[in-house]
Amino acid sequence: MEEPTAQFSDEELMDNFPTMDDERIQLEAPEFEVEPLPVGFQDATALGCSCLAKEEEGNAEKVKKMKKTTIKDKVEAFHLRKSLNLLDKLHEEKDLFIQKTRGELRVCRQRMDLLNKQQESLASEISAERDANNMAAMGRLQAASRRLHAELENEKDLQSKITAMLKDSENSMWHIEIQKGQFEDVRKRNEEEAEARQRSLEIHAAQQLQKEKETLEKVERNRLLRAQKSLHVQKELGQKHQKLVEDAQKNHRIAVKFLKASLGRIREREQEEEMESRKHMKQRMDAVLALKNSITASRETLKKFQAWGQSRAELAKQKALTEKEVILAQGGDAFKHLVHQRRHQELEAQKRAFEEEQKLRKQEIVSRILKEEAEEENRKKKQHPPPKATDGRTLRDKTWKYISDFCEGKAAMPASHLLENEIALRPKPTCLLKAISSESMQMDLGSISTEEEVLAEPDIPGLWSKEYKTHQVSKKDMEQKPVGGTKMDKDILARTMEQLRGGVVHKQVVSGREFKGRPFNSKPEVIHFKDFDIGKVYKKKITLINATYTINYCKLVGVEENLKDFIHIDFDPPGPMSAGMSCEVLVTFKPMLSLDKELIEFGSYVVGETTSRTITLTNVGGLGTRFKFLLDSEFFEMEEPQPIMKISSLYTCEDKSLYEKIITSLSEQQLDINESSPVDIPSQKESEKDEMEIMPAASVITMAPSEEQAEITLGEVTEGEIGPFSSVKIPIIFTPVIPGEVQTKFKVMFKNSQCPTLYFRATGIAVDVPVWVPRATVDLKICMYDRLYQDSIIVHTRSKAALRLKFEVCKELRGHMELLPETGYIQAQSSYSVQLKFLPRHSLPEDAGKYFDENSRVLEAPMTIWVADQNKPVGFTVQAVVTTSDLEISPLEINFGYCTIYEAIRTEISLSNLSLLPQEFGFVGLPKYVDIQPNDGFGTILPLETLQLDVIFQPIKAKEYRFELICKSEINRCFKVSCQAVGVHPPLELSHYQIKFSATALCGTTVSRLYVINSHLSMNKLTHSLPRIGSEEATPVGPTSFEFLLPPNSPITISPSVGTVLPGKKCLVQVVFQPVLPHEVILKEAMQILNKEKENKPFQKETVQRKETWKPSMPVVRVHNRDRPSRASTPHTPELHRQELSVSSNEYQAAQANLARSFQGKFDRIVVPCVVASGDIKDRKELEPLSFSPHNTLYLELWCPAVAPSIVLTSNKGNSVLNFGDIAVGHRSIKKITLQNISPEDLALEFSVLSPNGPFVLINPSRKLCSGESQTLALSFSPHESTLVQEILDIITKRGTLSLTLTGTGVASMITCSIEGNILNMGYVLARESVSTTFKLQNESSLLIKFWMQLESLSKKRDETRQQLPKFLTSREQRTEIVGTQNHNGQSVFSVAPVEGLMHPGKAQEFTVTFSPDHESLYFSDLLQVVLFEKKVSHQILLKGAAREHMMFVEGGDPLDVPVESLTVIPALDTEHREEAEEIKPILVTLNYVQFDTDTPIPPATRELQVGCIRTTQPSPRKTVEFSLDGVAWLQHKGFSIEPSRASVERGQTKTISISWVPPADFDPDHPLMVSTLLQLRGDGKETYKVIFVAQVVAGI
Repeated sequence: MEEPTAQFSDEELMDNFPTMDDERIQLEAPEFEVEPLPVGFQDATALGCSCLAKEEEGNAEKVKKMKKTTIKDKVEAFHLRKSLNLLDKLHEEKDLFIQKTRGELRVCRQRMDLLNKQQESLASEISAERDANNMAAMGRLQAASRRLHAELENEKDLQSKITAMLKDSENSMWHIEIQKGQFEDVRKRNEEEAEARQRSLEIHAAQQLQKEKETLEKVERNRLLRAQKSLHVQKELGQKHQKLVEDAQKNHRIAVKFLKASLGRIREREQEEEMESRKHMKQRMDAVLALKNSITASRETLKKFQAWGQSRAELAKQKALTEKEVILAQGGDAFKHLVHQRRHQELEAQKRAFEEEQKLRKQEIVSRILKEEAEEENRKKKQHPPPKATDGRTLRDKTWKYISDFCEGKAAMPASHLLENEIALRPKPTCLLKAISSESMQMDLGSISTEEEVLAEPDIPGLWSKEYKTHQVSKKDMEQKPVGGTKMDKDILARTMEQLRGGVVHKQVVSGREFKGRPFNSKPEVIHFKDFDIGKVYKKKITLINATYTINYCKLVGVEENLKDFIHIDFDPPGPMSAGMSCEVLVTFKPMLSLDKELIEFGSYVVGETTSRTITLTNVGGLGTRFKFLLDSEFFEMEEPQPIMKISSLYTCEDKSLYEKIITSLSEQQLDINESSPVDIPSQKESEKDEMEIMPAASVITMAPSEEQAEITLGEVTEGEIGPFSSVKIPIIFTPVIPGEVQTKFKVMFKNSQCPTLYFRATGIAVDVPVWVPRATVDLKICMYDRLYQDSIIVHTRSKAALRLKFEVCKELRGHMELLPETGYIQAQSSYSVQLKFLPRHSLPEDAGKYFDENSRVLEAPMTIWVADQNKPVGFTVQAVVTTSDLEISPLEINFGYCTIYEAIRTEISLSNLSLLPQEFGFVGLPKYVDIQPNDGFGTILPLETLQLDVIFQPIKAKEYRFELICKSEINRCFKVSCQAVGVHPPLELSHYQIKFSATALCGTTVSRLYVINSHLSMNKLTHSLPRIGSEEATPVGPTSFEFLLPPNSPITISPSVGTVLPGKKCLVQVVFQPVLPHEVILKEAMQILNKEKENKPFQKETVQRKETWKPSMPVVRVHNRDRPSRASTPHTPELHRQELSVSSNEYQAAQANLARSFQGKFDRIVVPCVVASGDIKDRKELEPLSFSPHNTLYLELWCPAVAPSIVLTSNKGNSVLNFGDIAVGHRSIKKITLQNISPEDLALEFSVLSPNGPFVLINPSRKLCSGESQTLALSFSPHESTLVQEILDIITKRGTLSLTLTGTGVASMITCSIEGNILNMGYVLARESVSTTFKLQNESSLLIKFWMQLESLSKKRDETRQQLPKFLTSREQRTEIVGTQNHNGQSVFSVAPVEGLMHPGKAQEFTVTFSPDHESLYFSDLLQVVLFEKKVSHQILLKGAAREHMMFVEGGDPLDVPVESLTVIPALDTEHREEAEEIKPILVTLNYVQFDTDTPIPPATRELQVGCIRTTQPSPRKTVEFSLDGVAWLQHKGFSIEPSRASVERGQTKTISISWVPPADFDPDHPLMVSTLLQLRGDGKETYKVIFVAQVVAGI
């Protein structure tokens, strides 16, 4: 907030200015520099006006003056400008700071005023409270007053500071203004200089603008010059383009001319094609109508056959079911029987089909053979081999001789004489005819066979070589290039001939010689065919030689018109031919009969007129023959004229459409066969037989000409004889019947086979009356009743005058059909349109009468057009199929019954279309609680179709519903269905009414949850809808019970299925879906497996017994063996199998695994009803049911898709429960399971997490299982405590989850030992002898226990302990040695049997321990450990024993040495030296007399010593051991009492020496008593012991 106030003096301001060294100043400003003028502007400047030069001179003087300004002035000016700017900036900052300070001062004063007012108010309040003697409030107000006073003091201090700061700032501001006043003159001078600089800049800008204007003028002049040049060039280009356009237009006109001609030809061709297509379309329409009728009839027949087939199929199905039940009742395999029966039927059907096919093939082969025989006979009749002549007469003489003989009726020569001469030719009786025709007839030269006999002989031998192949010109080339050449070729030839005639041809001069004469020479020059026969082929070759001096060309021009029919030339143009080269030309001559015309054109004639033309048949030969004129489609044989003529006349004149009827019947029959069902096999066979009978007849019948062909017919004379060199005229009659072009082909056949058949055709055009209708039949297609249909009918006229027309409808249909207008005038050679309106009423069938067919519903109405001054009217037919527009709905009334608001009821209705037209329909105006599917009740129904629609009703509240469903058709017709229902609002509701389970594999589990909700809290109907049934009373508020009623044997489990829900609460319900195979299905499969196994056993036994007789009686034995078990097991097998089979049996497990593998999937839709009742289930009695209302029932829909498991267990018989059994605690058991992927794809495996602290562990989890692959998983069970454990391991794949149940029991191994204290003392044994003892271990657990017996001396740790320091070096407390003295021979001192084994539950195991020392020692010991399952140490038994060289021993006393032998081996002494070396062994006996402070008598201190005799098997002279103590009396004096002091001990016995001490009277308690005596033992030796007694008195506690 505060800002230091500074005053700037003149020196400070000057110091702030930059110096020359600090900043580099541009001495010459850019705006003062004068740029030199461009070179291009110098000329323009010279041409400018004089005023511009004066202005430039003035500007130059000003620039010179400005340049005279010194650098020092510029620097001073710069510093001044900078100081002025700095002063202005400081002035603005000080002014802003002063304003802010004044604002703060104002705010501070306002706060002070506010504080003063608050102090005044507090003072008044304090006085008021003081008066009220309210000390607490007064203290509080005084504290507030003090706080306000402190704030006021602070504000005053702040005000003084702000006031001082403001005063300083104002002083600084005044000082700055004074400094600005001092620099006012400098400011004005700088402003003047700035204005001068601005003026100079403006002058410079004006100069630059003038220069740019001059440049623009020059650029504009150049642009104009370029524009003129471009215009000149463009003008030249335009002229060239105009010339090109004119040439193109000229060429276009020429092209258009040719194009019009081409288009005219194309249009003519298109018109012809259109006429042909119309005719073809008309024929197709007729065929379609016929086919439609045929299809209708075929459909009816097909429906009959289908019904018959369905009935037969049902009968067969019933028969199969009956047989199946009989077989199952007998205990047999029905599936197997049905499979065999089906295969037998298939084989029979294949056999029958094969036999039918063989029959058909035989018939086909026979028909082909008969046909070939008939053709062979006809060929033989046509081809009679002519006899060969035997004389050497010429061909002409032979021919004339044959003609004369034939005319005189002489017989032909025998063939045997004619065949003798092989050189002679074959003259046949021919008719030498000459054809004279006004038009040329082109023949197919390709049909001339080169193998026919050629009667012409070559003039020059060798020219007709057999290897020569004539050049055959293709038919296409012949069609493209006529014989006479094209028009252009003819023009070129004509011009060439003119040039030749005019002498324009250039002369050929070679080597000074001029060529004269013909360019080509021909050999021979003249070809003369003579003595020829009609029909024979004669050939000759011509050789053309180039006679010129240079290369020349030759071309075939053609043949004269009168020779085209007989002469054919084969010429292959060789191309350029050198001088002297030659080429060959083949000339073929075939004389034929011909007509004078090949085309007879009648022209145009009106229908009903008759005209005729004649055709002349001329025979120019010398042999007559018989001829006959026929239609081209007729067949005739000249050999047997009478029968064929009768048949031809019969079928041609009397019944012209017989052939068409036969073809139609055959096509219909074939259609029926194609559409018939498989059941109609006999009818197909009969139809095929009928067809085989009809086909030969059809092949004999002559094809009758059509109606169009019958308009052009032959005259009365159609056959006869034609003599040699004569002619016959045949009339052709044309009688038009139907307007249009008519064409008929005829042929002329001759009895002489040498004369080929001649063909000609006749054409004519039939012209109708002047007025005609293009559409003879107006087809309105399918029409509905009460609907208006219109069509336009066009009437044409060819008359050259206007005609009056009157349109008339038959009187039967005048109420349904009309033609508008009824009268009209048609102009000359134009058309007239009349409107046809057809509105069929429902009375049409009665009104139309004969024009309407009620069965097919086809209307054919004749219409008449009367033409003025014309007797014959013009008629046409209006055809339509009239149908109804009714839609039929069934049923017309629907009662949905009771329905809750949480569900929907669906019912089906049938919608039938009685019309022959498809109709669009829709159910409109539906209530919001009704839905119609599919397509929301809209769609299109086909003709005579019935649709099934679903009407879905879902009420929105509880009431009675009555409504109507309205169906409208596309023509706005309405059809209604009345509906009624009762809406129910139940007191409970479900959170979900439909549950869709995911695809669950067999034995898998899927869980879903839902809530049962009771939302009925109050009876206030204004807040919410009350639960009720229809319009009945509402259900009271209170606890409401529910119960889910599951269907029997369903894979669904609901928990809880029964419960009570309080108002406003909800109950959680869990739904579990676990698909399993039905028990009955598994049991049935298991029974089949069991039956097969039982069938195989006797079958195998009988096979062994009947090994020799098996083959001949194999079918009988199979039937017998198949039936015998079924008969024997019929009454008892099911019950027996059900008793034998259980869930844990092998057959049951195998059947379950087989069915799981072959399971194809199953989808069940289960609806579970949930009944609702008021009240609590706890309040009801045990057997009293709740009052459930059937109308309040809720329904839960469950979608349960079950699929085959992707992974199956192949081990453990497919059982998913893996039981480890009883396992000892702390031990581990491993089991393996095998998984197989039976799905078609590879699966990634995931495993659920087992309990980390649990006993189950998956050892080898796998990540992937390929399709068809099997993997083995290892699972271990290691119990930690004695309890039953169960866990579930889920094997998860993307196709499902396989759950394995792992179970096992941990059992603690409880074993008891018969040895008390776990110490087994073997006693004393003579060295190198052994002794044995037994003990028992009892297995008190339910587990089989495996045990091992281990000795510590034989353990592996024994070697380690031996490497440590000896134990006798440590104190007694630190000694922990277990293994004592061992044998010197290396064998174990102790041994146990058995070493290992099994202990059964509840049994005991006996063990034998043997002690075998090899030397004398008192410290033999070892540790025996009982190890269970190679791991657990159950018991530790300490084994002890002592060995002596002699049979006597003494026990007792205090130990005087360590229990470890010395490392030095003491050598054994012999018996003699042993006694000498015998030592006295000390025995220390310490007696502690406990003295108490009480007066009770004190017992004496006692100790014991045992003297024993070792039992031995060695012979010994002494049987007992005697012992004696010396100085007993003296000991008694000292207070000792010893009993006995002397005695003997038997073998195996011990004797106890009791020692007691009571302190004598003179005993000093401070000094212990120590006395000794000798103990002598005598047995197999003598031993002396020094017994040292130490007695002392100790104080008791």
